[in-house]
Amino acid sequence: MNKLYRQRFQELCKQLDKLENTKKNYYSEFLGSYKNYVDDDILLNWKVKVKDLLSKVCREESQHFREFLESETATWGDTNYNILQRMKAVFLAAKEDFEGGYLLSVRSLVQAEMFDSQLEQAEELFKSGYITAAAVIAGVVLETTLRELCDRSSIAHGKLDKMNADLAKAGIYNKLTQKRITALADIRNSAAHGKPEEFTDQDVLDMIRDVTKFVADYLPSH
Repeated sequence: MNKLYRQRFQELCKQLDKLENTKKNYYSEFLGSYKNYVDDDILLNWKVKVKDLLSKVCREESQHFREFLESETATWGDTNYNILQRMKAVFLAAKEDFEGGYLLSVRSLVQAEMFDSQLEQAEELFKSGYITAAAVIAGVVLETTLRELCDRSSIAHGKLDKMNADLAKAGIYNKLTQKRITALADIRNSAAHGKPEEFTDQDVLDMIRDVTKFVADYLPSH
């Protein structure tokens, strides 16, 4: 997935160059001076694509996305060329941060905090005697982690077993880890189907511990 995003940034850079090449200088009766303008339709086309990319790569709550929205706002004396220059600055900043790995680090931090919260919930449920529910939540964290690892390696999502096999085949982790994930998935499946007789309390406690370690090892927050 990151490879696709990187490619998209490059494509939009090329489109930006073409857009800037449409720049024309016209006299504005309203402003009483000559001003630069670019093609409105091509600008709109580029802007929509950039917003879509930033919403996926940076997330809509990010500073990059908010700044891009702010840059669209026209102020006194602005032409669409002035607006483009502001949007360009934000776009290039996002591109630089993405290519430097900084956006991924922030995303990893958010995910790590989310996973920590879910795994803490699983631990609390376990301590309160809700063993099956604890296993289900730990299983959700495990599957979500596999999906993220697939995204990072441009591997298609699928059922947990397939993602596990594909990630091991790609060398993301070894066969031993793959086998352990298969065992954890079996506990998750039994819990999800209401079959607590197929696992022990210790199995679930070990599962929470192993999923916590797996997240820390493969989705570090720094």
